[in-house]
Amino acid sequence: MRVVCKHCLSVNNVPKKESYAKANCGKCKNSLLDTRPMELSHANFDTVVANSDLPVIVDFWAPWCGPCKMMAPNFAKSATNFPLKALFAKVNTEEEQHLGARFGIRSIPTIIIFKEGKEVHRVSGALDEANLSRMVSQFLI
Repeated sequence: MRVVCKHCLSVNNVPKKESYAKANCGKCKNSLLDTRPMELSHANFDTVVANSDLPVIVDFWAPWCGPCKMMAPNFAKSATNFPLKALFAKVNTEEEQHLGARFGIRSIPTIIIFKEGKEVHRVSGALDEANLSRMVSQFLI
């Protein structure tokens, strides 16, 4: 499966397994098992979403948004449950207003799940870790 390295954006071919002890980027050698959500911008959004065989879970948020701040730890914690199963990412709609407009973000936080470069699911409002993990599990490869 194709996995985009969140450090250098190179596309890596990784054998599909149930779990991984180690998986490093062929270019920058950083771990592909890093589950911290990556920041997406207009410069890297399409590259990441189009080149990932993993579902890409994108949190559209803003720094002034109370529910976004409340959900951020749940989003990061949920990401730890899916190493090389899903790629978690965040878009700051204050800095990336055109991405918010492109995807018709009307309220935040909004989570959009992309598979094979296409939006397959969307939910607005803060989610707790359990509900977020349950939602993501539905879209795993």
